[in-house]
Amino acid sequence: MSFEATFWLFCAGLGASAAGGMLGMASGLFIVPILTMFFHIDMHAAIGTSIVSVIACSCGGAAAFLRGGLTNVRLAVVLETGTTLGALTGVLVAGIVPVAALDFLFAGVLLVSAWQMFLRREDPAGMASPLPSKGLAAKLGLNSSYPDSTLRRDIPYEVRRVPAGLTLMYVAGLVSALLGIGSGILKIPAMDNALRLPIKVSTATSNFMIGVTAAASASAYFLRGEIVSAIAGPVALGSVIGAIAGARVLMKVRSERLRLLFLSMLLLVACQMLMQGFGIDLLEHAG
Repeated sequence: MSFEATFWLFCAGLGASAAGGMLGMASGLFIVPILTMFFHIDMHAAIGTSIVSVIACSCGGAAAFLRGGLTNVRLAVVLETGTTLGALTGVLVAGIVPVAALDFLFAGVLLVSAWQMFLRREDPAGMASPLPSKGLAAKLGLNSSYPDSTLRRDIPYEVRRVPAGLTLMYVAGLVSALLGIGSGILKIPAMDNALRLPIKVSTATSNFMIGVTAAASASAYFLRGEIVSAIAGPVALGSVIGAIAGARVLMKVRSERLRLLFLSMLLLVACQMLMQGFGIDLLEHAG
């Protein structure tokens, strides 16, 4: 592969992970469309590269979120059991799903996630402290608090409907293995709606989890020859640097703006993947 192509792959990983790391979705949401539409890489090879990028992105951004007190590690460990099981299920069927079906599934997942995020447009930061819970979350010690830089105080929050959250995490892991998107695209709406977490906590906890989920399915893609080192290497390197930058931005951005950016990204990429599923190539028509 030429130096120019390697350089642009590095830039793609850098930009995708900066945006993905800030939104807690890793780079998979952006890497797959970029590789298939701009670099004309096969869908399955793009997903394999994305899996590697997701692991690199998670490693790059997790440390900053942990230092900032945004990540709920205890909750992440509980939810990861469901996500990992879903990822292992997904790798068993990933090789037999047609490329066109993956395009439409990708777009559908993005649209559903955008709708869920739109339904809950406010964080509980300005609300009173939650009442002590008597459910599973309280027994497992999942309730916590996070520092809000805007309000300059710690915001307590209560984790709700843990069984429903575990079910959604299984679905997120399944979709992650099929699409190589790191599952954050579903984890954040699930934690936002089912578990009622603040958006920054959802984002940071998702980033902590996505690397484990991706690692559960990476070996299967490698054995099938769908991880090309010449492509995955520069993308992964850019992903580490981009994720660190994205994490620093998240620590300072307001929750309302973060949610708006999240929704905008979901809708934009969903439209792109729908057109690709129908065989519409905007770059080809523009040329």
